[in-house]
Amino acid sequence: MSLNHQSHNPLPNIEETNTFTGVGFFVSASYVKTPRKNHYRKVRFFSPMAFYFPAFSLNPPGHACISWVTIVHFLLTSLPMSIIDPRSGKPLTADTGNTDAAAPTDERAAVRPEDVIIELHAGNIQQVLEASMQVPVLMGCYSPSTDSSRTLLTMLEKLVVEYAGAFVLGKLDIDANAEIGGQLGVRSVPDVKLISQGGLVDGFQGALPEKEVREWLNRYFPAPGEAPPTPEEQAEEALQAGDVAGAREIYQTLMGQYPEHYAYQVAFARVLVAEGRGSEAREVLDNLPPEERDAAPARGVRASIEFGEQAPSTEEIAALGDRTDSEAQYQRALRQVADGHYDAGLEALLTLMKHDRAYNDDAARKTLLQVFDALGADHPLTVTYRRKLFAMLY
Repeated sequence: MSLNHQSHNPLPNIEETNTFTGVGFFVSASYVKTPRKNHYRKVRFFSPMAFYFPAFSLNPPGHACISWVTIVHFLLTSLPMSIIDPRSGKPLTADTGNTDAAAPTDERAAVRPEDVIIELHAGNIQQVLEASMQVPVLMGCYSPSTDSSRTLLTMLEKLVVEYAGAFVLGKLDIDANAEIGGQLGVRSVPDVKLISQGGLVDGFQGALPEKEVREWLNRYFPAPGEAPPTPEEQAEEALQAGDVAGAREIYQTLMGQYPEHYAYQVAFARVLVAEGRGSEAREVLDNLPPEERDAAPARGVRASIEFGEQAPSTEEIAALGDRTDSEAQYQRALRQVADGHYDAGLEALLTLMKHDRAYNDDAARKTLLQVFDALGADHPLTVTYRRKLFAMLY
């Protein structure tokens, strides 16, 4: 769709003037040329609030000087696209020929990309900002020359359709509109701003992964009822199904798209451990920045590597026979943890700690803490067995 002014005045009863419009959130100022040479007089504000930016020409001489009320009316009644009501997912465009239209429902209507994606430029940005009084606008500031911009923009184009018109995506090419980017305070790309009711609601910078973008959007809009799984969810499903190679490929792709999102490198190392490639996994972890290398997720993967290296082989376990001494109990617990049978392994370690706390310099308790690290603080088994450990100690 296009919000450009036409070569003729598309709206009735609008005075043709030489007009300059300031771009800003909450504030819009128009300047009309006076009889004095090269002098312009400010004729309106439609809000006295902050975020006013210096004016620059958006409307060429001979085009209409129009108010935000007229713009919104024009958007709702004249444009070929349908502005979508974020509450119902239905078009806000008036249908004057259907007086028996059904009342809005909570079901979202399917939308086409061209209905909800707008390419912003000097000729339409003010109108789009003013249209945010009716429908939220997600402004994606990008540079076509950067991979991170292209990755994020492709994702946003998919999400705006998936959210079925809960918001409109406005794409602003900063390379082609550097002056507008400066007016809006864009310092780096990609830069995303959520605008509603004429005001800046929230925003973020950088190419966030899809999962994080969805979580951010869901603060403000109802999540789509049947959202497809994110790449992270697909990778986890593949791991649970035993498709380790599939999970590895997904994380390799994510690492290429988001090289500074180190959680993907940690997850990739975890997949390598599942494939029995502990030394390669350790190398991935060693190449992380220090703050990431020493964080809990990376420590957990290191613990998994160590369990795999320390645990006795299945032949050695078989050789233990019916032994029930502390050493045999500990070796069996290590093998269970290394094989991913965490519940049984944790229970065995807790039992050993209860009956022989001094074994191997408190090895059972120390190994329990390592397993907690490997599982993560929020894992249900971590929560359950940490509580049991606390009850036993105190």
